[in-house]
Amino acid sequence: MTGSNEDSALLGGIYNSKKKTRTFTWRLLLEVGLVVAIVLAFLCPWKPATGGATSPKVDVNKKKNVIFLVTDGMGPQSVGLARSFRQFRDGLPIDDILTIDKHFIGTSRTRSNNSFVTDSAAGATAFACGLKSYNGAIGVDPEKNPCGTILEALKLQGYMTGLVVTTRLTDATPACFSAHVDYRYQEDMIAQQQIGEYPLGRMVDLMIGGGGCHYNGNCRADGRNLVKEYSDTWNHVSTREEFDLLNEGHNVTLPLLALLSDGELPYEIDRSPKHFPSLAEEAKVALNALAEATKDSDKGFFLMIESSHIDFFGHQNDPAGQAREVLHYDTVFQEVMKFIDSTDVETVAISTSDHETGGLALSRQVSPAYPDYLWYPEVLLNSTHSGEFLAHLLFDYYQSQSSDDTPALTSYITKQVVENLMGITDWTQTDIDRIMTNIMNVNELMYVLNDMISVRAQLGWSTHGHSAIDVNIYAYTNSPAIEEQLKHNGAYDGLSGNHENIEIGRFMESLTGVNLDHVSLLLKKTNHKPEVVKSDFNVNSYHVY
Repeated sequence: MTGSNEDSALLGGIYNSKKKTRTFTWRLLLEVGLVVAIVLAFLCPWKPATGGATSPKVDVNKKKNVIFLVTDGMGPQSVGLARSFRQFRDGLPIDDILTIDKHFIGTSRTRSNNSFVTDSAAGATAFACGLKSYNGAIGVDPEKNPCGTILEALKLQGYMTGLVVTTRLTDATPACFSAHVDYRYQEDMIAQQQIGEYPLGRMVDLMIGGGGCHYNGNCRADGRNLVKEYSDTWNHVSTREEFDLLNEGHNVTLPLLALLSDGELPYEIDRSPKHFPSLAEEAKVALNALAEATKDSDKGFFLMIESSHIDFFGHQNDPAGQAREVLHYDTVFQEVMKFIDSTDVETVAISTSDHETGGLALSRQVSPAYPDYLWYPEVLLNSTHSGEFLAHLLFDYYQSQSSDDTPALTSYITKQVVENLMGITDWTQTDIDRIMTNIMNVNELMYVLNDMISVRAQLGWSTHGHSAIDVNIYAYTNSPAIEEQLKHNGAYDGLSGNHENIEIGRFMESLTGVNLDHVSLLLKKTNHKPEVVKSDFNVNSYHVY
């Protein structure tokens, strides 16, 4: 053995009888060098090239609360829309900003495993499991293996857990934290798992939102009434009156299943406070109830709050509705901050979006001429209901007419809806003709009405679907250690700067010391496949308004 081969043998520690002394010398030098390196490492520890700062140590064993907020479909332009709208509405100065603006820390890239444009299922799975999956996946990896979620991992460690939404509790975002199915349309199975019918048993302690029909049997394929079957286990609330009896969370017995609607809850712009609570009210109940339930425990709680309807208004291209919905979310974030400031428990709130919806732009070229540099927030202020609400109003009126009374219909459209409810006094005959043409198709009619608002406000939309725009990350905490950790920009080591969405899930994992991969092993026997695969299922068009 000669030349380079011999040197390789010696460096690799292979004994060579002809070069025994040389082999020993090399080994001795390597061992001495290793000892010196170790000593120097202790005396002169290496520091990253980020100003010499090292990652602060967050005590994963210390009691803490984790509040994760998802603004479904909210992009940076949605925030700008709401900010400008509020400045105009309230006569505020140009430097007035939203509460969330003050707590911006970074941005998130949103692509899924199989598309540069994600859907809510893949987006929420990224947050919940800390991994990329395909559009339509609910808590499963790209091979359709169930993946452990941050909610499940924390529950197994003794945390209390909750989900608060204004959509269906079986919809994509809440489902991804609490269930595992191959496709998001499996909402009946999602409800069963959320209530405890899977290998881990009941993992959620509090659920507030809509989607009651997947629990009470009104829209289940099997007709099962899970509310009735589990009446001895879950405390059930279904009306505004029953919700008010919860006394802002101070009169709650867990587990709580508050199903406030068979489908979606009303949009903020249309909501009747007499009949339905707001998302801020739901969040307050959840925060107080979970805090009360953990006050004597050495573990805190995990709560996921979703502002669901921002996404709906993006799909519908409804700027008047979206502005109000984003502003209401700002009050939700304020409510969370008040709670954090009031508790002695180390608590962090992290807020981000799964994606942007609608491709919103705060400008629009409405004529062939070079566009004006402006948009008009007053147009949104004059519109008092969502386009969906108005479309149903017109459809119902048309259906109620006993005869084809065109003059009466035209008068109702122009006076009652367009002028009084939409605030549009400069309507044209073309506008009325478009409404009349689409009056039997609620979705198309909704698009027509919303476009009338957008054109006059000079707001642009590029799609009725999602976009690949990076979305914002916001955070707030009462813990100096967590605050310092949030400022870091490393992968999985902080949330400052630009990140993949999976890093947000893994960041929550690192803060709490749980192991999501270990939970995945416990889920292998989960029944997650659909009985019948929908051959026409298209995740890009699967959205129930």
